[in-house]
Amino acid sequence: MKYRLIIISLLLLGFACNAQNKIDKQGRRQGKWIKTDKDGSRIFEGTFQDGKEVGVFNYYYPDGTLKIRNTFTVPGRYCRHEAYDQKGHLLADGYYDQKNRDSVWHFYNEDGKVIKVTSYRMGIKQGRQVIFNAKGDTAEVSGWKDNHRNGRWWKRIGDKGYITGYYVNGGIHGRLVEYGEDGNMIREGFYNNGARHGQNRIYEAGKLVVDEMWNNDLLAERKILLHAPAERWVSVFEIAYFMPKGSFGTNVYLSDGTKLTCSDSPEIINERVGSDNFVIVDRRYRIIANKNSVVGITKDSEGRNILELSPKSPFTVFPDEECLKLVKSLKRPDALDE
Repeated sequence: MKYRLIIISLLLLGFACNAQNKIDKQGRRQGKWIKTDKDGSRIFEGTFQDGKEVGVFNYYYPDGTLKIRNTFTVPGRYCRHEAYDQKGHLLADGYYDQKNRDSVWHFYNEDGKVIKVTSYRMGIKQGRQVIFNAKGDTAEVSGWKDNHRNGRWWKRIGDKGYITGYYVNGGIHGRLVEYGEDGNMIREGFYNNGARHGQNRIYEAGKLVVDEMWNNDLLAERKILLHAPAERWVSVFEIAYFMPKGSFGTNVYLSDGTKLTCSDSPEIINERVGSDNFVIVDRRYRIIANKNSVVGITKDSEGRNILELSPKSPFTVFPDEECLKLVKSLKRPDALDE
């Protein structure tokens, strides 16, 4: 009896194998198919009709959990796609047309909340994309055309702040503006095909503190507001270097030798001048200089390195290794007096 059951089981298994994974005379897959790896684990299972997928196709992780489910509405061409992680959480769903993402796709986090909604047309981002944050609030909205941002763009910053502008073929074009949590404008600028072009303004607590002019991504002018002690606008190109003045305020030295005693902190001034042309030359005493004011390295009577600035500084800067690297990077002839 025992041997008879074994024989029957083997016959049934052989019958089942013969009933699936069929290929017709034209070399087309037909009927039920199950593909396995070398260890016997399922890779996928589904049904073919004349070599085309029909109905539901399931793909699996090596441990047997569902990875992908494709439900075909047009044989071999158009299907609804669902992707899962190994814990069974839905990661994404949408449609494929000839293996290209098509129509509207949704992407999810482990909690099942939508984190992104994107529109496609034959594999190309086309239309609106919306991104959501962990709270479920809208974090970013953008238009797309031919895989490039195109149209109005809006992005949340913090809870109430945001930045918004307009894209043309992947580049910001026209006015870009940013607002803070308090509703006050933080910055406003203008762009031409992705390049900063025209006026750019930065605000602090609603007050204008930086006024720039750009020409196709090249900075033509940057003026910053200083309190020296009255309000005064100064071009950053006129600033040679600056350093803290006691516990409060800053001494700002201009390229013509003028010294301004400001009530603004060095940190505030450093933010306003920007990092394009200004670098820290003395970390201990927090001295920041315009790169154009760095002349080179000289020696004192004891043979120690001294940073030479223009105009000549009323204080002595003993450069550290970072400062020496900076001077070398400027690649000026005779910058280092070895």
